[in-house]
Amino acid sequence: MTVAMDRAALLRLAAAATAAAAVPDAARAALDGRFPQPHPAWRIVFVNHALTNPFFIPAKNGSEDAASVLNATVEWTGSVSSDVGEMVRAMRHAIATRADGIAVSIIDPGAFDGPTALALQHGIPVVAYNADGGKANTRLAYIGQDNYQSGLELGARIVNLVKSGDVYVFIATPRQQNIQPRVDGALDAIRDSGRPVRAHVVASGVEVGEERKKIEETYQAHKDLRGLFAVDAGSTAGVAKVMRLHGLHAHGVRAGGYDLLPTTLQAIHDRDLDFTIDQQPYLQGFLPVLQLFLDRYSGGLVVPADTNTGLNFVTRANVGRYLTTKSRFEGSSSREQYPVASR
Repeated sequence: MTVAMDRAALLRLAAAATAAAAVPDAARAALDGRFPQPHPAWRIVFVNHALTNPFFIPAKNGSEDAASVLNATVEWTGSVSSDVGEMVRAMRHAIATRADGIAVSIIDPGAFDGPTALALQHGIPVVAYNADGGKANTRLAYIGQDNYQSGLELGARIVNLVKSGDVYVFIATPRQQNIQPRVDGALDAIRDSGRPVRAHVVASGVEVGEERKKIEETYQAHKDLRGLFAVDAGSTAGVAKVMRLHGLHAHGVRAGGYDLLPTTLQAIHDRDLDFTIDQQPYLQGFLPVLQLFLDRYSGGLVVPADTNTGLNFVTRANVGRYLTTKSRFEGSSSREQYPVASR
C-alpha cells in the first residue's frame, strides 16, 4: 500500500528520525515514559486513614500519574474513619498478598511497628506518607509535610495576626500523628513569642457536620474570642462557615487553617479566612510510588529518602490562582492536561 505524504510531512518525519538517532536509548526510553529495561508492573499499596476525605483526591491523582509513567499499579485501602485496627488489617492483607511496596499513613505511634517489620522481613519496602510514626518504626522513609515545623509556622502566623486575647485551635482527632504535631508546634510558637495570646485546643471530631457544630458551640460560649484556627481540612472548613455566618472577620476575629477545600479557598477570597496551608497532597501520592519503584528497580540500591513536601501559605494575595485553575494537582479536575486549564 502506498501512502501519499506532502513535503512538509516528509520533513517532519526526517527531523523526528534524526532527533531519535541522536538520543541515547535510556534517554529516549525516558522520553517515551518508560524505563529502558523491561520490569514487572509492580503493585504499590497505599494504606490510608481517611479514604473518602477530599484532601486525598490529588494524592490519589499523583499516585496514579506516577504509576502510569512507571508502568506500575496502585491500590488504595485502609479506613474512612481513622480506625487504626482497620488500617493494620489492611496493611497485613497487603503483605499477605505480596504487594511490591507499601505506603502507609502512620497515624499511631506504635500500632504499625509490627506490620512494618513484617513487610520488610518479606522484602516489601515500606514508606510512611502524610503521617509518620514513632522512632521504633523501621519504615524506610517519610514523605510528607514536617508537621511539627508546620505547626510552628502556624503559631507564628497566629501571633502575627492576633496581638492578644483567646484563640481556639480545633483538631479533628487529638493524638493522631498527622495533626497532633501541628498543634504541638503551634502551642510552642505561641508560648515562645511572649505575646499575651491564650491558646485553647478543642477536639472537633471526624464528621464534617459535627466539626462545624463544635466550632459554633465554642464561639457561642466565648464570644470575646480573637481567633479561630484549625489543623485539619474539615475543621478549617467549619471555621470558615462560622466566620462567615457571624461576620466575625469584620469584628476583628482572625482565622485560618489547612488544606484546599473549595469552601476554604472561597472563604479566603471573601475575607472570612486569613489563610490556609497547602501541604502539597499531589506529591504525597506521586513521590511514594516513585521511591518504592526505584527501590525495586535498583534492587534496593536506591533507598527511599525522607522528603518534606513543603508548606505554602495561601492568602488573599495568591488564592486567585487556586480558584481559577482546574488541575489534578489540587484535586479540582480529573483531567490530564498541559498546560493546566483556567475555569
